[in-house]
Amino acid sequence: MTRLSADGPVIGDGCAISDSQFGPFTEVGQGSRVASSRFGAYSYCDRMCDIANAEIGKFANIASFVRIGATDHPLDRASLHHFLYRSASYWEDAKEDADWFAHRASRRAFIGHDTWIGHNAQIKPEVTVGNGAVIASGAIVTRDVAAYSIVAGVPAKPVRDRLPRALAARVEALGWWDWNHAALRAALDDFRALPVPEFLEKYGG
Repeated sequence: MTRLSADGPVIGDGCAISDSQFGPFTEVGQGSRVASSRFGAYSYCDRMCDIANAEIGKFANIASFVRIGATDHPLDRASLHHFLYRSASYWEDAKEDADWFAHRASRRAFIGHDTWIGHNAQIKPEVTVGNGAVIASGAIVTRDVAAYSIVAGVPAKPVRDRLPRALAARVEALGWWDWNHAALRAALDDFRALPVPEFLEKYGG
């Protein structure tokens, strides 16, 4: 595995990155496209992801071929085609439709802290995925996902809670994702070994 850095992201070969920001210890996998998005600290995506207009929290785990914030087409016009808004590609005297691009950019997806988005899943624009949630492989998420829940299917529906709700609320209150790098290292053995209730008891959650 690549050694990550506090100074910025590790960007894989063949990536296309535009208008995006990355926190420390972040990584973008080979061949991915990231546009108008922000990755929180320690978050990563695996290869061939397509992420646009997204706010991604800390410690997000994004598997390969995931799409977040897929751009849309105008459904209420005579045509769906992008000649309507990418017009300068077709005519020398036509301008791009700036209002349409601004509309797209405003429809942001929000991915919480410590989430796991499985291979080939899709998160639609204006969807919020809560902290600690899991999105199953191949799921298409069209509605908000509650914190610490697991969803699957097309469209995605709740399968079960990842943690009992009272316990999940205590993890959220602890907010370990805001700990500094040294504190995370000091607690590493406990992250690995302790069941959640014992971890919370030790660290005051």
